[in-house]
Amino acid sequence: MSGKNFLEKLLDGVDVEWKALGEVLVRTKGTKITAGQMRDLHKEGAPVKVFAGGKTVAFLDFGDIPEKDVNLEPSIIVKSRGVIEFEYCDQPFSHKNELWSYNASGKAINIKYVYYFLKLNEPYFQNIGSKMQMPQIATPDTDRFEIPIPCPDNPKKSLEIQAEIVRILASFTELTAELTAELTARKKQYNYYRDKLLSFEEGEVEWKTLGEVIYSLKTGLNPRKNFQLNTPDAKGYYVTVREIQNGRVTFLEKTDRVNERALKLINGRSNLDAGDVLFSGTGTVGRTAVVENKPENWNIKEGVYVIKPKQEEILPRFLAHLLNSSEIVKEYSKKIVGNPVVSLPMGDLRNLKIPVPPLNKQARIVAFLDKFDALNNSITEGLPREIELRQKQYAYYRDLLFSFPKPEAALAASA
Repeated sequence: MSGKNFLEKLLDGVDVEWKALGEVLVRTKGTKITAGQMRDLHKEGAPVKVFAGGKTVAFLDFGDIPEKDVNLEPSIIVKSRGVIEFEYCDQPFSHKNELWSYNASGKAINIKYVYYFLKLNEPYFQNIGSKMQMPQIATPDTDRFEIPIPCPDNPKKSLEIQAEIVRILASFTELTAELTAELTARKKQYNYYRDKLLSFEEGEVEWKTLGEVIYSLKTGLNPRKNFQLNTPDAKGYYVTVREIQNGRVTFLEKTDRVNERALKLINGRSNLDAGDVLFSGTGTVGRTAVVENKPENWNIKEGVYVIKPKQEEILPRFLAHLLNSSEIVKEYSKKIVGNPVVSLPMGDLRNLKIPVPPLNKQARIVAFLDKFDALNNSITEGLPREIELRQKQYAYYRDLLFSFPKPEAALAASA
């Protein structure tokens, strides 16, 4: 069934009218509260959720803020400054008074339907906000924004259509949430077994400095005056901390590129081989990845360290798991320096004390942990792949279900 036929069947020939958000919903104000007051009044498990900008929330008791400022209606909170986004809440709530919210009290509108439509259009509002020095939008920006109302002359039919759209989209979001919760549980399970398997008592195994079990510890090259990124002839990849994800090197759409000359310069500084362990030493310290095959067209930036292990003493994947274990992370974290950009000096990493069990024991530990790693982190199998597919499916149906024809005025408003 084509997208057009799908939507036509859902609407069953009814009209769609575009109306301003402020016309069809009730806008509510917040409460006068500071960030300090939110911290002081916060009580875990309290019934009233208070929103500030970004992800900041506090839970308060009834009576901590004026009763008139507590909203009991399922609502959409407009995060209007900094990170501009919309959040749905169906429990007692309030928010700082620079934010605002909408509910559908007394209106023939399904507030969750409006929420899904606004989430689809978040980039539009973020673009408006980006024109200010501090990204922000104002109440007229949302009040005047037009949303599609199916069957406006028949409230019962309209609510049925809205509810069906919500049901379809909610089924995908609920499934994604379940899969994400399962993935979180799996990662906790992996972390538990990793830490248990990589915890050794004094005398149980030999402890050595990292420098004793590796051939070298180097870093990549910073462009500065050496070369330029993303030139017209750039075909190689320039790997930074962000490309080290879930124990692997992942080339992204935004990964910087380097030309052949630059790649030769970087190779002269940090020649990579299969079995090398990459470690992010600057910024987000502690990400690791094992180089599986000798790279032909990529190398690393300064701040990413390449560790060449003596494989007759320590296995690359054992070392990678070890550098992520809680006990070892706790030790090297004491040596991290810098503000605001932090780093772990290579000398301190080289002097890090690590346990070195016999190779056969290392191999058994690696085989066990890699099974968890494949399930948790592989993008082509397991839970992450399933979550990615569900998110794409959700986006497809969301776009399809909201593909109502726009009148010229609405088109101009969203341009």
